[in-house]
Amino acid sequence: MDGTILVADDDRTIRTVLTQALTRAGCKVRATGNLDTLWRWVEEGEGDVIVSDVNLPDGNGLELIPSINRRRPGLPVIVISAQNTVMTAIKASESGAYDYLPKPFDLKELLGKVNKALAHRSGSDVSGGLSASQNTDLPLVGSAPAMQEVYRLLARVLNTDLSVMISGESGAGKSLLARTLHDLGPRHAEDFTTLNCATLSPDKIEGVMLGGLEDRGIDAALRGATLHLDEIAEMSVESQAHLLEMLRSDTVKAKNFRIVSSTRANLGDLINEGEFREDLFYRLNVVPIQLPPLRDRIGDIPELAHHFLQQAATSGLPNKSISKRGLELMRHGNWAGNVRELENFVKRLVVMSPEDEIQASFVQESLDQMPKATGGASPLTHDKLSSSVEAHIKRYFDLHGDALPPRGLYNRILREVELPLIALSLSATRGNQIKTAELLGINRNTLRKKIRDLDISVTRSKKMM
Repeated sequence: MDGTILVADDDRTIRTVLTQALTRAGCKVRATGNLDTLWRWVEEGEGDVIVSDVNLPDGNGLELIPSINRRRPGLPVIVISAQNTVMTAIKASESGAYDYLPKPFDLKELLGKVNKALAHRSGSDVSGGLSASQNTDLPLVGSAPAMQEVYRLLARVLNTDLSVMISGESGAGKSLLARTLHDLGPRHAEDFTTLNCATLSPDKIEGVMLGGLEDRGIDAALRGATLHLDEIAEMSVESQAHLLEMLRSDTVKAKNFRIVSSTRANLGDLINEGEFREDLFYRLNVVPIQLPPLRDRIGDIPELAHHFLQQAATSGLPNKSISKRGLELMRHGNWAGNVRELENFVKRLVVMSPEDEIQASFVQESLDQMPKATGGASPLTHDKLSSSVEAHIKRYFDLHGDALPPRGLYNRILREVELPLIALSLSATRGNQIKTAELLGINRNTLRKKIRDLDISVTRSKKMM
């Protein structure tokens, strides 16, 4: 290894051990026990990689990372922490850390991560591409603003038993998020059972929850399991009623299931149309999590592409990378199938490309060969907002045929428009309500009332510098 490593840890022993090990590996090392000195070195242009603890005497190392990324883009920060919880891992990912390693760590593993970080920094200076040699430990990939609320909600509900409703377009990653809630939570050693709601009969619901129907090929979920109700909107009305009955029964309550549902449909519309039970909705929709489509997190495409390159290499496919220009072309693709479509596209590139670094020309050729979505306007078209709203309302009236929709249509439509408008504006201003009110052109008291009425979660981002 060749480079300068900045080490920040308030434990003198850890600083000594890391300094000795990194020096023997061929690196220059500067070590400190506080964030103030680390930041001064960053401002002075020192260091090729940072290894930092989270809790230091003068602050939180995670809160400094966004400032480091703004001041020195591309400077990898490896986080080490004795607080080896999911919260720390998620916060490390949110902050833009290159990698995370819980204490006590294996010294050889940390040296390997530093070596990869040095190679990544060197390689990005040359080509700007991402290769499959980097390391990604978290199951959910991406740091775009649209994913930050997902991470925050995930962190808040992991260690609870609350029912979660995951909504999002097909291919956005709903099943992965459901599995992540289970695997990273306290129930990870228990069963995770996915039920296809389109084929979920009352008998199968009873078989899964209570057992006793082994002769029908149904395995009962064990006590403490997570039940994932996949595409809950496709469940028949009869099955909805039976599921609600089961959830209310003392026998099922005693089995302590956690229910995680997912849907690509608007359940509010289905309730209004009488296609989904409102009482079941409120039982399942305790904590709603909305997964953004890929078009709302375009900045994550390079990181997702790297993740899929790594997966491909792990599964036995060739170890390849994508050129910087190739990644840029992918950012402008029309990913109607969202993350799942991107995953298939990357793996197809790995198999079909004749070169170890997949070039822009090959990426463009492959993009041109992708089938175009049919049956409606592309989600990336640049129609006026009024046109999109008009199409949505027309479809809503068409669903009711000759009958009229339920009363209160005006307020329902306004709520659907106001909620994303205010939520995205708050995200853009990092939770600053004064700036958000100015941006929207409304009174601060009006904004506060709408935040309360629409039940919008507001998180004010913190800055170290």
